[in-house]
This record gives sequence, structure tokens and C-alpha cells, in this order.
Amino acid sequence: MNSDQPLINIRKAKASDSEKLWILMKELAVFEHYIDSFAITPEVVLESGFKKSSPDFYSIVAEHNDAIVGMLVYYFIPYTAQNRPSIYLKELYVDQNYRGKKIGEQLMAALRTEAEKNNCGQIKWTVAPWNEAGKKFYERLGANENTEWLNYEWNISK
Repeated sequence: MNSDQPLINIRKAKASDSEKLWILMKELAVFEHYIDSFAITPEVVLESGFKKSSPDFYSIVAEHNDAIVGMLVYYFIPYTAQNRPSIYLKELYVDQNYRGKKIGEQLMAALRTEAEKNNCGQIKWTVAPWNEAGKKFYERLGANENTEWLNYEWNISK
């Protein structure tokens, strides 16, 4: 194996990963410039992703020497016009010290396997328009930009 390619274990996240997942989620919030509105805590990760009988999200992690160095967070969209579920990829993040080592590709391959196991017709996600490296990464995987739809948000304040 190439010395640039560390031995990485790709696996589904478990409850004991909550704190480490949260750290990567927070790093992603900094990277994507929404840290000021980041409201997730390790307790929220544990409760929402692992303790609820129907979790709000699922996660796949990349592990190197017992450290979580990458994560992918997703959820299922059970009802679609194609009468097959879809997966929505919410977050993909690899620790900056581990980038360029094919970890993102391994995480995406694991997500594709998950989609196939669950008879999903698509995996969908959004990319920030300024994230050129992210766009190139997804295109290298064979993903296509969907220019047929625009994203809208309706923020509901308390």
C-alpha cells in the first residue's frame, strides 16, 4: 500500500462516535461559513442519530487508528415520484490532515452501497457554489449537476 494512503476503516457510525462526529460537524460548519448559527451539540448527535427509534440521520465514518477522520451524514427520503426511496447526503467532511487520500471516495462508495441495499433510485445533495474542490470531487465520481431546479429556503423563527 502507498504510504500516502493510510489504512482506513469505513463503517457505520455508532453511538460511541457521537462526540467525534460532532467535532467534524463543527469543523464543517467553520469550513462552510455557518458556524455562527451552528446549534448542534454532542448530546443532539447522540439523541437524534442513535437513541431515537427512528433516527433523524444516519452516518458513515472513516476511522484511522481509532480516530474518526471523516464522516458522511445522510437520511432517507422514502416517498418519491419514482416510487423508490432516495438518499439525501447532508454532510460529507474529511479532516484537513487526511484530504487527498481517497477517503471521501471511500465514504461515497459506502453510501452508494447503502443506497443500493435500500433500493434507492438516487442520491441527492447540494454543494456551495464557491466550493470548487467539492464540485470537482463529485464530478470525478460521475455525479451530474442538476440545473433544472433551484433551491429555496423558508426560515421559520421562534
